[in-house]
Amino acid sequence: MPTINLSAVYPEIIIALFALIVLMMQAFADVRGKNFYGYVSLVGVVTAFFIVFQKPSPFVFKSVEFAFNGLWVVDNYSRFFKLIFLLGTGLTLLISIKYVEDERVQHGEYFALILFSTLGMMIMASGTELMTLFLGLELMSISLYALAGYTRTRMISNEAALKYFLLGSFATGFLLYGMALLYGAAGTTNLHGISVFIASSHFKTPMPIIGMALLVIGFGFKIAVVPFHMWAPDVYQGAPSPITAFMSAGPKAAAFAAFVRIFMDALPGLHDEWVMLIWILAALTMTVGNIIALVQDNIKRMLAYSSIAHAGYVLVAFLSAGELGISSILYYMLAYTFMNIGAFAVISVLGGKGEEKVNVSDYNGLGYRHPVAAIAMSLFLFSLAGIPPTAGFMGKFYIFSAAIKEGYLGLAIVGVINSVISVYYYLRVTVAMYMKSPDITDEIPIRGLFSPACILAIIISAYGVLRLGLFPSDYIAIAKQSLLALQ
Repeated sequence: MPTINLSAVYPEIIIALFALIVLMMQAFADVRGKNFYGYVSLVGVVTAFFIVFQKPSPFVFKSVEFAFNGLWVVDNYSRFFKLIFLLGTGLTLLISIKYVEDERVQHGEYFALILFSTLGMMIMASGTELMTLFLGLELMSISLYALAGYTRTRMISNEAALKYFLLGSFATGFLLYGMALLYGAAGTTNLHGISVFIASSHFKTPMPIIGMALLVIGFGFKIAVVPFHMWAPDVYQGAPSPITAFMSAGPKAAAFAAFVRIFMDALPGLHDEWVMLIWILAALTMTVGNIIALVQDNIKRMLAYSSIAHAGYVLVAFLSAGELGISSILYYMLAYTFMNIGAFAVISVLGGKGEEKVNVSDYNGLGYRHPVAAIAMSLFLFSLAGIPPTAGFMGKFYIFSAAIKEGYLGLAIVGVINSVISVYYYLRVTVAMYMKSPDITDEIPIRGLFSPACILAIIISAYGVLRLGLFPSDYIAIAKQSLLALQ
């Protein structure tokens, strides 16, 4: 009988347990119409966060713990990503508490689906075998399909969920076929076993190369890189704003966590085959995302194309796969979680019931009506644009530095040009907030907009953006400690 090491999955057990508790509360406890679901879910996330953080002194000891016959690994790389997932989930829950109350969708399954999706992300971070990674991906994705259409009375939300489900299922087919071809060629689904096969003299067939290409398509959809980005603008616009914030941070980070682990652990022998492909995808993703974002009037669609462009920046770091390249991915995903969820926190509140006020023109005069909200939104937009001294600036600095160090000067130049282009559409919102006349018919008291939970989420996000921007070296050092399993 194999030894079952349950301590390796304590955080995952906690998240699954609290998801089930929330579902049972919905079924058996008379707490409908109250905020208990959100706060109970938040307790589970905080508990899992501290378990990940202290076990066993992460980022101090270079420990790697394998479990379940090598299907699972607990290393600093997976711990770092799990902290990002749990942080993003916690902020999303804080934003959601008032949102579901305003939209009258205070149901336990909303919060349970968020927790199950987080569980899938955590599985993706620790999986060392293709089927384990696939199970985590599907658990995350199926939960997101339901969450995207959770506000069932809004037709745009129903449309978003249907598009996401259909295109996501199609992309999953590519991903699974790619895994099947790698298994058929190597005879194993273990990442290290695949790497050994490709490095051996038995590598005579094109099957691993075709499988690698199909994996790029499948993960390209999950990450929303061009030309697999078509779903992102519609889904971001139609999904509830807290779920849009959640999708733009946690699942994107989870897809990159699995993507990097597969290509660095299983496919380093095919580096020459995929390096040019990733170069092209990175350049296209940055350029297309930023250019189309220039003409968007809906702020959620604008941030959707912005998210696409940011995926291109992270691909630049992935291509520069040295110590600085991989650590800059970890740092940037942490920074992106703070700045993107913070921006969507403001959007979810100011959008009003039914999210009717999500155009750039709806932010006219916000600096006069709600100055604190305008300052917070400006901070998050400046960080997304890469303006110092924010976390976004330092993240892009590390990414482009890594690209230049590894010899990708042309791609770094493309990235810098795209960052300059992005400043226009981010500042466009800031200009509307401070240089356009406010609509006098839209005077809403600040007390009626923000709940304490949402204010806390915005404060944490703003602190993270400034802390990572002003003192980045500590976090980059932690990120470098998280490269153990990939070396």
